Amino acid sequence: MLWSINIGRVAGTAIRIHVTFVLFLIWIWAASYVTGGAAAAWNGLVFMLLLFLCVLLHEFGHIFTARGFGVQTPDVTLLPIGGVARLERIPEEPGQEFLIAIAGPLVNVAIALLLIVFAGADLSAERFTAVENAQISMVDRLAAVNLFLALFNLIPAFPMDGGRILRSLLALRIGFTRATEISATIGQWVAFAL
Repeated sequence: MLWSINIGRVAGTAIRIHVTFVLFLIWIWAASYVTGGAAAAWNGLVFMLLLFLCVLLHEFGHIFTARGFGVQTPDVTLLPIGGVARLERIPEEPGQEFLIAIAGPLVNVAIALLLIVFAGADLSAERFTAVENAQISMVDRLAAVNLFLALFNLIPAFPMDGGRILRSLLALRIGFTRATEISATIGQWVAFAL
């Protein structure tokens, strides 16, 4: 992807960050500094870095599942809107696409559960709805954001994970081409509604 910087490699997959992601982090730090001072700025930056670590783990859920089906993944790029793992090819069977697509959201659910069980994250309603509040503990916010990421990614809007899941389920009955057309149309309508 153009304008991306290679920051390393994990298990044969290059990890890249887009230049806009760096600008986004600078903006988060500066906005937090203006509203709350240096402590708020660093807290906001650390939270965003941890959030994008979770996004990266989500993408590696897709990557490792794809590899299980022989689909190579040369790189993953982090953008301000999330991550994109590049697959060398589309999986051959709808069941494979289903498992690859659902693996990312399942990683986010697993992260949230680990934070609840091992770090004591509290997902009560008032904490879950106040994710942007820096007064809420970082662990609580990270657990809530991971559940949100899982749910958001399951929206049936192609090319998001939910759209790929929908396409894989439709492809079982009506074929890959028609399933792609339907899921892309639904994705357009969902995008319009959002």
